[in-house]
Amino acid sequence: MVLSQRRVGASGLLVSSTGLGCNNFGRAGTATESLAGTRVVIDAALASGITFFDTADMYGAVAGASETLMGEALEGRRDRVVLATKFGQERDMGYAFPAARGSRRYIRRALEESLRRLRTDWIDLYQLHLPDPETPIEETTDALDELVRDGKIRYYGHSNFTGWQIAEAEFTTKTRSTGRFVSAQNHYSLLARAAEREVLPAVERYQLGLLPYFPLHNGLLTGKFTRDGGPAASRIMSARRHVWENAPWDALDAFRGFCDERSISMLQASFGWLLSHSAVSSVIAGATSAEQVVANAEAGDAWRPDAEELAIIDALFPLPADPGAPV
Repeated sequence: MVLSQRRVGASGLLVSSTGLGCNNFGRAGTATESLAGTRVVIDAALASGITFFDTADMYGAVAGASETLMGEALEGRRDRVVLATKFGQERDMGYAFPAARGSRRYIRRALEESLRRLRTDWIDLYQLHLPDPETPIEETTDALDELVRDGKIRYYGHSNFTGWQIAEAEFTTKTRSTGRFVSAQNHYSLLARAAEREVLPAVERYQLGLLPYFPLHNGLLTGKFTRDGGPAASRIMSARRHVWENAPWDALDAFRGFCDERSISMLQASFGWLLSHSAVSSVIAGATSAEQVVANAEAGDAWRPDAEELAIIDALFPLPADPGAPV
């Protein structure tokens, strides 16, 4: 299978329309906790045309487990993937010094550890996992620029930035004539549309590539769940039952009907809606089985809504009222 390729913002980086979220690799209690399970998912992803793999240094039951398993599973196949990882999340990474997580010192150490675990000489997209209020954005971008010049990373992006933080980062790099962030990774789905208030407009204005995480809202948008329940072994039903209990079932039932009328699945419609936004570069969805990977890959290029269908979907899942707006 060959998936369509989409540009990450205004950069020259191309990624598959469906990406693989690697947060389940090394996670306790999952099929991908082991190397064998991780290898099955990675093999299926490559066979399905998925070339964009997104992880983070803190993913796994033990920090670094996801990267370690990926490094082993991708041995000899590194050139076939666009490899993205993240640094700077609030988790003890075992480093022998305290440092602000956007600082030059921290970034240098974090990258060296990720390269070692991933068994690679370079990272295609290196992302600041969370904003660091303790470090000037100038120091962070300078450190990342140095890594680009050193050949250790190709591009850099950020994750969980607000609209004003995206604008500040863009202004800072432009006025100082340095390199710039090319991507933004934020929570975004039909059931979590708050990014449309500030993040999406900022991403579009500054020509960044948006990489939505939790695009299927813990699986509620896959079509596998109803108001009567879902797969007993799923994470929602076993550990996050409140997600299912508090789901907007009237809207989800109407969405299922919308999909049935068009002979498409809820999974295909959820991917298609996200990818109808030109700013979205790739929909990164996690998986713990080959079957999930194949279904996600097929959904990525299966369907795109027209203007009338977009309006119907918008009405089913309206953007919630801005809690900060005057009343």
